[in-house]
Amino acid sequence: MQRVTLMAVLAAGTALSALPAQAAGKLNMICSADVVVCEQMTNLFEKQHPDIKVSMVRLSAGEAYARIRTEARNPRTDIWWAGTGDPHMQAADEGLTQPYQSPLLDQQHDWARKQAESAGYRTVGVYAGALGWGYNTKLLAEKKLKVPACWSDLLDPAYKGEIQMANPNSSGTAYNTLATLVQIMGEEPAFDYLKKLNANISQYTKSGSAPVKAAARGETTVGIV
Repeated sequence: MQRVTLMAVLAAGTALSALPAQAAGKLNMICSADVVVCEQMTNLFEKQHPDIKVSMVRLSAGEAYARIRTEARNPRTDIWWAGTGDPHMQAADEGLTQPYQSPLLDQQHDWARKQAESAGYRTVGVYAGALGWGYNTKLLAEKKLKVPACWSDLLDPAYKGEIQMANPNSSGTAYNTLATLVQIMGEEPAFDYLKKLNANISQYTKSGSAPVKAAARGETTVGIV
């Protein structure tokens, strides 16, 4: 079992490729949400549209953005769904995605509509999540570790090798963690904090959701997510 401490809000988005990638009857999708959600959404769509085959690949937001950039001159992806908002906004700013306004846009939350407006309708918010950490209560008790209540608690030497975090080079969640710490602490203190935190990190994962799942399975004590 694990609990998550709320630290900030992550906006996730969805976007369309700047150019049509494939012929009708086939849909290529990059999904940056949890793989279970990606698979459920794919299966549901194919049941509703049996004449369209969905080719879905699950990538972290940073990896997805990198692929969209690589495909700029020869698009292969039709839809990029979910993942943290920043990479979607960056892709929109670079013209890598195309404008689209859903007829249901007026039913979205204000923050989601504002994301769409600021991106020229090249992306739109689809969900929001908490940025923080989860911890395995059983492992905390066994190792006689205190419950981490704030970011500074994670620097305790007692947590050495007990924390997992995603790599900001591939994970939008980890990039948002870095950006959040800069906003909270200031740039130099935030990077100094991350250097100190590194001493307690056992693994940097590719996926933003992987650390907390590892904590739930008992593979690590704390997962930043």
